[in-house]
Amino acid sequence: MKLAFIGGGVMGEAMISAVLKNGLAKPQDVAVCDLLSQRRDYLTSTYKIKALDKPAPVLEGADIAVLAVKPQEFPVAAREMSIKSGQTVMSIMAGVTIATIQDALKHDAIVRAIPNTPAQIGEGMTVWTATDAVPQAAREEVQRVLAVLGHELYVDDEKYVNMATAVSSSGPAYIFLVMEALIDGAVHIGVRRDMAQHMIIQTVLGSARYAEATGKHLADLRNEVTSPAGTTTEGLRALEKAGMRLAFIEAVQAAYEKAKRLGG
Repeated sequence: MKLAFIGGGVMGEAMISAVLKNGLAKPQDVAVCDLLSQRRDYLTSTYKIKALDKPAPVLEGADIAVLAVKPQEFPVAAREMSIKSGQTVMSIMAGVTIATIQDALKHDAIVRAIPNTPAQIGEGMTVWTATDAVPQAAREEVQRVLAVLGHELYVDDEKYVNMATAVSSSGPAYIFLVMEALIDGAVHIGVRRDMAQHMIIQTVLGSARYAEATGKHLADLRNEVTSPAGTTTEGLRALEKAGMRLAFIEAVQAAYEKAKRLGG
């Protein structure tokens, strides 16, 4: 398949790297538009793809055009884009609605997807949807592209994409904050920082894989660790007293409201 990327930032590069590594496209079939000359030089030298500062030649002949610019940059980018009949536009912009994209590009075949940063190592989570104008063959191509980033989940209502923005897309930042806090806690009681980081990273990895492998309810898994009158009980009591659970619920709500505001 032939792919055009409007924006060659972190997530755009993650997709470029993945499709090339997994053989979904050859370097000569991938092109990117980016305004920064240093970025274009880097993408060309690293992936042997065409990188230009104008979208028109990048879009020429593409099966899928990936919108990978910041939401605030989209109105300017859209004015320079001309999408042909038969092309599918896939947006990975946070908050920008399908209706906004359709109106700006005068094009109906739109896919809206929200990946997250672990996609850079093939461990991502992408939630996506598509308009009725996207044919089945194009949907299958989109699915193949997103699958090489990690897990992909199709939803039939766009509202879930905004929700995914607040949960799986922003989620890594929440997890990293928790990990950072646990490391600081370990250092506070006397653990060397390098030891603490090793311990916490493996604890998070192992816990996630254990939850996936067992399929048990997370509350049941938590109870397995929590002995009556034990150390974990005291730790959990302190977290609940500090309002940890409510803080995460409010974080997800705040991110969701922001995603909706970005969509205008």
